[in-house]
Amino acid sequence: MSALASPADLPRGFSNAWSTHDAREIASLFAEDADLMSLTGTWAEGRKAIGETFAAELAGTFARAKLVTGRTKLRSLGPDTVVVLQRYVLSGLLHADGADAGRIGTILAAVLSRGPEGWRIVSAQFAIEG
Repeated sequence: MSALASPADLPRGFSNAWSTHDAREIASLFAEDADLMSLTGTWAEGRKAIGETFAAELAGTFARAKLVTGRTKLRSLGPDTVVVLQRYVLSGLLHADGADAGRIGTILAAVLSRGPEGWRIVSAQFAIEG
Protein backbone atom coordinates (compact mmCIF):
# COMPACT_ATOMS: atom_id res chain seq x y z
CA MET A 1 0.00 0.00 0.00
CA SER A 2 2.71 2.50 0.99
CA ALA A 3 1.48 6.04 1.51
CA LEU A 4 -2.23 6.83 1.75
CA ALA A 5 -4.02 9.05 -0.75
CA SER A 6 -6.07 10.54 2.11
CA PRO A 7 -6.10 10.31 5.92
CA ALA A 8 -9.66 8.98 5.58
CA ASP A 9 -8.14 5.83 3.98
CA LEU A 10 -6.29 4.90 7.19
CA PRO A 11 -9.08 3.14 9.15
CA ARG A 12 -9.94 0.61 6.44
CA GLY A 13 -6.34 0.20 5.22
CA PHE A 14 -5.09 -0.55 8.74
CA SER A 15 -7.99 -2.91 9.44
CA ASN A 16 -7.56 -4.83 6.19
CA ALA A 17 -3.80 -5.26 6.67
CA TRP A 18 -4.31 -6.33 10.32
CA SER A 19 -7.03 -8.83 9.46
CA THR A 20 -4.85 -10.47 6.79
CA HIS A 21 -1.89 -10.42 9.22
CA ASP A 22 0.23 -8.42 6.77
CA ALA A 23 2.77 -6.72 9.04
CA ARG A 24 4.69 -5.38 6.05
CA GLU A 25 1.53 -3.68 4.75
CA ILE A 26 0.80 -2.18 8.16
CA ALA A 27 4.37 -0.91 8.46
CA SER A 28 4.10 0.71 5.01
CA LEU A 29 1.45 3.04 6.45
CA PHE A 30 4.12 4.53 8.75
CA ALA A 31 6.82 7.10 7.97
CA GLU A 32 10.38 5.84 7.99
CA ASP A 33 11.06 7.54 11.36
CA ALA A 34 7.61 6.96 12.93
CA ASP A 35 6.86 5.98 16.52
CA LEU A 36 4.34 3.39 17.74
CA MET A 37 2.98 2.21 21.07
CA SER A 38 1.31 -1.13 20.30
CA LEU A 39 -1.59 -2.95 21.93
CA THR A 40 0.87 -5.03 23.97
CA GLY A 41 2.69 -1.91 25.19
CA THR A 42 5.67 -2.37 22.89
CA TRP A 43 7.30 0.91 21.94
CA ALA A 44 8.71 0.76 18.41
CA GLU A 45 10.71 3.48 16.70
CA GLY A 46 11.10 3.47 12.92
CA ARG A 47 9.23 1.62 10.17
CA LYS A 48 11.48 -1.45 10.40
CA ALA A 49 10.92 -1.86 14.15
CA ILE A 50 7.21 -1.18 13.71
CA GLY A 51 6.99 -3.93 11.10
CA GLU A 52 8.87 -6.34 13.37
CA THR A 53 6.55 -5.48 16.28
CA PHE A 54 3.40 -6.14 14.26
CA ALA A 55 4.89 -9.33 12.76
CA ALA A 56 5.62 -10.70 16.26
CA GLU A 57 2.22 -9.70 17.66
CA LEU A 58 0.28 -11.05 14.67
CA ALA A 59 2.16 -14.35 14.85
CA GLY A 60 1.60 -14.65 18.60
CA THR A 61 -0.96 -12.87 20.76
CA PHE A 62 -3.11 -11.76 17.83
CA ALA A 63 -2.64 -14.73 15.48
CA ARG A 64 -6.40 -15.14 14.95
CA ALA A 65 -7.42 -11.55 15.57
CA LYS A 66 -9.61 -9.50 13.27
CA LEU A 67 -10.45 -5.80 13.39
CA VAL A 68 -13.78 -4.23 12.48
CA THR A 69 -13.92 -0.48 12.02
CA GLY A 70 -16.14 1.66 14.18
CA ARG A 71 -16.36 5.40 14.74
CA THR A 72 -13.76 7.63 13.07
CA LYS A 73 -12.79 11.21 13.81
CA LEU A 74 -10.34 13.24 11.76
CA ARG A 75 -8.97 16.57 12.99
CA SER A 76 -6.85 18.73 10.73
CA LEU A 77 -3.95 20.49 12.41
CA GLY A 78 -2.98 22.29 9.20
CA PRO A 79 -2.74 21.51 5.50
CA ASP A 80 -0.23 18.68 5.97
CA THR A 81 -1.05 17.22 9.41
CA VAL A 82 -4.12 15.30 10.57
CA VAL A 83 -4.99 13.42 13.76
CA VAL A 84 -7.08 10.28 13.22
CA LEU A 85 -8.96 8.69 16.12
CA GLN A 86 -10.30 5.30 15.08
CA ARG A 87 -12.38 2.93 17.17
CA TYR A 88 -12.12 -0.78 16.29
CA VAL A 89 -13.65 -3.97 17.64
CA LEU A 90 -11.00 -6.67 18.05
CA SER A 91 -12.11 -10.30 17.95
CA GLY A 92 -10.42 -13.69 17.63
CA LEU A 93 -8.48 -13.51 20.90
CA LEU A 94 -8.07 -16.71 22.89
CA HIS A 95 -7.58 -17.35 26.60
CA ALA A 96 -4.64 -19.54 27.63
CA ASP A 97 -7.00 -22.55 27.76
CA GLY A 98 -8.04 -21.95 24.12
CA ALA A 99 -11.48 -20.53 24.94
CA ASP A 100 -12.69 -17.51 22.98
CA ALA A 101 -11.92 -14.30 24.86
CA GLY A 102 -14.75 -12.39 23.19
CA ARG A 103 -14.54 -8.98 21.60
CA ILE A 104 -12.81 -5.89 22.95
CA GLY A 105 -12.81 -2.25 21.93
CA THR A 106 -9.58 -0.65 20.77
CA ILE A 107 -8.56 2.84 19.70
CA LEU A 108 -5.94 3.80 17.15
CA ALA A 109 -4.81 7.40 17.71
CA ALA A 110 -2.53 8.43 14.87
CA VAL A 111 -0.88 11.62 13.67
CA LEU A 112 -0.49 11.63 9.89
CA SER A 113 1.71 13.90 7.83
CA ARG A 114 1.55 14.53 4.10
CA GLY A 115 4.76 14.10 2.17
CA PRO A 116 5.63 13.88 -1.53
CA GLU A 117 4.29 10.29 -1.76
CA GLY A 118 1.08 10.91 0.20
CA TRP A 119 -0.02 10.53 3.83
CA ARG A 120 1.82 8.39 6.41
CA ILE A 121 1.56 7.88 10.15
CA VAL A 122 4.32 9.69 12.05
CA SER A 123 3.17 8.70 15.53
CA ALA A 124 0.52 6.27 16.77
CA GLN A 125 -0.83 4.63 19.85
CA PHE A 126 -2.96 1.50 19.47
CA ALA A 127 -4.65 0.84 22.80
CA ILE A 128 -7.43 -1.10 24.46
CA GLU A 129 -10.45 1.11 24.97
CA GLY A 130 -11.50 1.93 28.47
